[in-house]
Amino acid sequence: MTDNAPKETPKGDRIAKVLARAGVASRREAERMIEAGRVRVNGEQILSPALNVTESDAILVDGNLVSEPEPPRMWMYHKPTGLVTSDRDEKGRETIYDKMPEDMPRVMSVGRLDINSEGLLLLTNDGGIKRKLELPSTGWLRRYRVRVNGRPSDAALEPLRKGITIEGERFQPMTVTLDRQQGANAWLTVGLREGKNREIRRAMEAVNLSVNRLIRISYGPFQLGELKSGEVEEVRRKIVRDQLGLEIEDASGTAQKKPKTVQRFSKRRSSMAGKPGKPRR
Repeated sequence: MTDNAPKETPKGDRIAKVLARAGVASRREAERMIEAGRVRVNGEQILSPALNVTESDAILVDGNLVSEPEPPRMWMYHKPTGLVTSDRDEKGRETIYDKMPEDMPRVMSVGRLDINSEGLLLLTNDGGIKRKLELPSTGWLRRYRVRVNGRPSDAALEPLRKGITIEGERFQPMTVTLDRQQGANAWLTVGLREGKNREIRRAMEAVNLSVNRLIRISYGPFQLGELKSGEVEEVRRKIVRDQLGLEIEDASGTAQKKPKTVQRFSKRRSSMAGKPGKPRR
């Protein structure tokens, strides 16, 4: 006789989701870590992410115990040039994590800025937030101040506004404003909603312009404002809740204060307001 009784749903959550929630990595990255044999559950190495775990399970990644996740938090970081947006670099270059304040929890970047780019980079301790903000469907506008070598006319920038195809890859229309000419260089403000690899640099090359400075000044409602290069500032939890539609247990709506001994951490109150950062001259 065939047993047609419904199977009991496994308790807990998928392990990749739990690792992402704990700030170890994004869900996809966590799955790769599992497949590489870097994760153990209750002492047993696992090689497949098709496993549910509960609070009673002991999870180790690279031999380190994964702690209970904190409430979702976000930070704004003014990334300088010369740093790689990665937790590891095969060429041994410095990463943004080498420059984080010592008491920062484990965080992940929302998207990336290449080594020669600077400006606003969002950080979070929650893999769900990272994934949500990186999805194209989120559609948040990212704005950049871009310095290019050359004397572009408004007409020369029109292909970027209409959307162009480069080596078979379609780039969606950008908002491009010619701000001013400064000697041999011109300053532009560029807005886009996708954020493909080196998108602005490649798009400018397609219209015969060379980017020699690129500063991200906003990501959706989050503004670089007056945040200085190398500074990190936590976004108030109430703002994280309101902007992302999250339920956060901490009802105070305030970010956790950092010790004054941390020099790189901004002492100003986190704010969504602020004018776009001005480039150094």
